[in-house]
Amino acid sequence: MTVEERIEAFAKLGEFLSQFQPDGIVNNQQVALNDTFFEPFNLQIRRAAEYNGWFTKDNVLTAFSRWGKILNKSNLTNWTSSYSLDHIEPKMIGVVMAGNIPLVGFHDFLSVLISGHKIKVKQSSADNKFLPLIAKYLEYVAPDFKGKIHFTDEKLENIDAVIATGSNNTARYFDYYFGKFPNIIRRNRNSAAILTGKESEDELISLGEDIFRYFGLGCRSVSKLFVPEGYDFDPLFSALYRYKDVLNYDKYVNNYDYNKAVYLMSNFKLLENGFLMLKEDKSYSSPIATVFYEYYSNDSELEQKLSDDKEMIQCLVGNSEKSGMVAFGQTQKPELSDYADGVDTLSFLEGL
Repeated sequence: MTVEERIEAFAKLGEFLSQFQPDGIVNNQQVALNDTFFEPFNLQIRRAAEYNGWFTKDNVLTAFSRWGKILNKSNLTNWTSSYSLDHIEPKMIGVVMAGNIPLVGFHDFLSVLISGHKIKVKQSSADNKFLPLIAKYLEYVAPDFKGKIHFTDEKLENIDAVIATGSNNTARYFDYYFGKFPNIIRRNRNSAAILTGKESEDELISLGEDIFRYFGLGCRSVSKLFVPEGYDFDPLFSALYRYKDVLNYDKYVNNYDYNKAVYLMSNFKLLENGFLMLKEDKSYSSPIATVFYEYYSNDSELEQKLSDDKEMIQCLVGNSEKSGMVAFGQTQKPELSDYADGVDTLSFLEGL
């Protein structure tokens, strides 16, 4: 397959996924292979929460909608044009995926196949329903993908390179087993927001999307706030009240109640509004229903802190014009070139 043919296949997948939107699912009969695949996808979306209670219909549709929007010929062509992918010698790339949010491993899946390699996927049991359906759709839309996409529940073997995502603990396991292969091994990272106290109400409302989308389970979810000394949290809590519907989800409420009880028994000082707790803590990885915060005295002190902790941070949110900052409300809307951990996946695959 040529790069153009691979782009065409994923653009058709984008058209298909675009039918599934948070504000409604519409069966567009003009979309390729709808008669075969629309209902199986629709059924799996309805049943997603049965397999993983965090995969609510809204969160799953948000993930589908985002990929549906970004997978088009223009985006895919612009993304791949910086690489030489026309004459790749296909290798088998093992990909170990996380399962914290819906389709969290799709970017690696896309990168491997768009580059011309073959893929052997080891999925997380928490998110193993959608990608096989997507793979089957691609094989129907572009039969040349047949034989290039493999799924396994066993140890990854007969591979030439590895992309693996997991916790700090599993990363040590990955280092041990996959260290002999060319690899990208990802560890725990979290995202943080820098507040100045001058944010508008709309910006703080948008920050709520960065905090609550996917219940805060993504590495791009904001789990830490940096605030100036003397910061007034009242406007923030007022803006975040719009997200009180998280109380409709038992798994979230159970985590909120449990973590609150642990904090109170430990005599930790908390700020809370009935569905979100703010705790002063220098760590980045906060429990569900909790966001850590840390005070800063001046910009230079904060910049040094962020520089020292850069290996722990996935993305930084704020209204600063500094390079690399993500606008409020945009953390879960990465572009194709926004690589996890800042490691260029396509460049890695191109160089194999």
